[in-house]
Amino acid sequence: MSDLMFSSVFGTADSLVSSVSASSFLLCSVVSIVLGLVIAGVYMFRHRYSKNFVVTLALLPLIVQMVITLVNGNLGAGIAVMGVFNLVRFRSIPGSAKDIGSVFLAMAVGLATGMGFLGLAVLFTAIIAVVNVVYVLSPLGRPREAEKTLKIVVPEDLEFDGIFDDVLDRFAAEHELTEVTMSNMGSLYTLEYTLRLREPGMEKRLIDEVRCLNGNLKVTLGKCELKPQGVL
Repeated sequence: MSDLMFSSVFGTADSLVSSVSASSFLLCSVVSIVLGLVIAGVYMFRHRYSKNFVVTLALLPLIVQMVITLVNGNLGAGIAVMGVFNLVRFRSIPGSAKDIGSVFLAMAVGLATGMGFLGLAVLFTAIIAVVNVVYVLSPLGRPREAEKTLKIVVPEDLEFDGIFDDVLDRFAAEHELTEVTMSNMGSLYTLEYTLRLREPGMEKRLIDEVRCLNGNLKVTLGKCELKPQGVL
């Protein structure tokens, strides 16, 4: 049984086209279509998607299978032909890492079905589908609480050095004073901190305690904005 799993339904791959029958080609095409639908379903699992990309992903194994069959079983020539496909941008927007991984999966399955290794293609798709679902549902790669920017306005007569550290230590897992700016003809200073909250939902309590220390002046807490880097 295991030998059949890793053997080609076409017999030998040295002269593939000459050994292809209509029934075997249709069988491989049906398997490619079914596995393409499975790959599309795996891609859509808890992921934002567009219909055009999903349809393309579902058809890709069948397209690759046809190319591999036409190159007469020459694996090197097949890979070279598929490399030409990389010059064609079939998507108009930048893709995510999952998009790229799904395209490679569809191409690998099409390569396997094009060579006649139907059992291997089914087994490989099933393994990827199960592993993908497990990884998506697991905490693997789940981002920590996002960095935020805290801006505190203080009067000029307030010795602000370290005055907010105790409060920030209680509410933030990490914090750093990144910028101090002067405004209103030197009567006010704005302290800008980059911090990461210990847990979500602590924004109001943090702001309330900061207001008690800065004389109830303006306090702003929002998403951390990436500042452009200088070009060397």
